[in-house]
Amino acid sequence: METLEVAESREPIRIGGWLIIVALGIVISPIRVLHLLGTTFPPIFTDGTWEALTTPGSEAYSPVWGPLLISEIIVNLIMVLFGLYLAYLFFTRKKGVPIWYFGLALFSSVFIIIDAYLVTLVIPSMEVFDVETIKELGRSLVSLLIWSPYLIYSKRSKETFVNVRK
Repeated sequence: METLEVAESREPIRIGGWLIIVALGIVISPIRVLHLLGTTFPPIFTDGTWEALTTPGSEAYSPVWGPLLISEIIVNLIMVLFGLYLAYLFFTRKKGVPIWYFGLALFSSVFIIIDAYLVTLVIPSMEVFDVETIKELGRSLVSLLIWSPYLIYSKRSKETFVNVRK
């Protein structure tokens, strides 16, 4: 086991190779989520959809809609914040990158599955995994099952993410 002094004195290698693809995903992911939030949710609050879904007595009303939509917004904003923090860790080559990446990928995959299931509780006729949900889950599973192990086990990752100081 190496000492803290040895770990701190090691110079990280540059971000290159397959890590370039990981870097692109880390940079693009928060932007994609913000774009999704910006295009999906504002119309719900401005075109009467919110009222139709959350007003008792309306045809589309369900007591679950309000908390579900608000929780989707909050969770996605939290994922953006964690994504930005992961980008900071990545580009400063911090030692915790592989674990943070794995945690965010795992959380994202689980969230997509749970969210899709909860929507089907409100709309039983809705397909649990529509095309868009399958694409999002696929992206998340690629991060979880391919890139996470690469970051955790690859020699390049171990030689790149070595900075231990905050």
